[in-house]
Amino acid sequence: MRRAYGKLAEVLSGFASIHYSIKANPNPGVIGVLIGQGAGVEIASLGEYRLARSAGADPSRILFAGPGKRAEELAVVLREGIGEIHLESLEEIARIERLIEAGGVPAPVAIRFNPVAEVQGGAMRMGGRPAPFGFDEEELDGVVDQVEASAAFDLRGVHMFAGTQILDADMLAGQWAHGLAVARRVAARIGRPLKTIDLGGGLGIPYYIGEAALDLERLATHIPALAEALAADPLTRDAQVVVEPGRFLVGPAGVYVACVLAAKTSRGSRFLVTDGGMHHHLAASGNLGQIIKRDYPVLAPARMGEPATVTASLAGPLCTPLDMIARKAELPDLREGDLVAVLQSGAYGLSASPVNFLGHPLPREVLVDGGAARLISC
Repeated sequence: MRRAYGKLAEVLSGFASIHYSIKANPNPGVIGVLIGQGAGVEIASLGEYRLARSAGADPSRILFAGPGKRAEELAVVLREGIGEIHLESLEEIARIERLIEAGGVPAPVAIRFNPVAEVQGGAMRMGGRPAPFGFDEEELDGVVDQVEASAAFDLRGVHMFAGTQILDADMLAGQWAHGLAVARRVAARIGRPLKTIDLGGGLGIPYYIGEAALDLERLATHIPALAEALAADPLTRDAQVVVEPGRFLVGPAGVYVACVLAAKTSRGSRFLVTDGGMHHHLAASGNLGQIIKRDYPVLAPARMGEPATVTASLAGPLCTPLDMIARKAELPDLREGDLVAVLQSGAYGLSASPVNFLGHPLPREVLVDGGAARLISC
């Protein structure tokens, strides 16, 4: 995690700061590692706010996004401290106005916009089409006018999120350039400098055969032009630019380990039934938005020196055919008691999985730091 953060921070130096999107892995032990490196955090609920605070996050460095913020959540963060709330609907604007109407301090806000289709990209589109996230870019001027006219708000900036799991550096830079252009437009409309420009997350990691990692060296070639565009406008030159990666920082650091309970052959196909499955790691099973199910990288951690001699499916213990962690894993001939490990598992693992389905026990979460392991299960 530290290495991923350091490499990205080096590329973004002088242009943008990093806020960790804790939805990727909200364990306070994980959040604390990245806060220790200098990251702020991005949250999407009061529960995540509490986890961030318990990990040591400064409230002024917490950004609160999400299309469905409840009044109780907004009241708490306004009372206890928040860096910025990202507005995503007219109802949310009215909700905050009601909370502030008794003469409270104006809420620090940015306006999240749903960008035009030309800048969408990634494995899951977050913008460029009808979406519950933010305000359509075409309607942004009217929303800016409404927020700017209200005494309930301190309008600080804008927030864009165009897509997730982006592995193309040119695509990512193009999205960022569009975000800066919209920020200049908003600043011109309000006639004063913006304080923040949140360009979103979406930085991807390779999961499957044939995928290449996001080329940070290529991304770095775009930064001078982006920084120049930012500095060229006096209304944006002093704004804090933010990117909010999640899986990019924590995904490669995670390993999900399960134990083989049975090794069986059914009509010529080999199955390894394990004590772990989609109830612990829904993403690896392919049931977290994948249309075509593909395997995460899998290995036998205690038998690394042995050749892969068997093609096997890794099935979990649940009574559903969906509980399949891998379908064509190349492994040694494993038996009861052997371990299997799923790599690239640090993001969207336990917290994104149906942990209560069929009542199996939770896995333990362990943080390895400098060769020392400690239990960090919530």
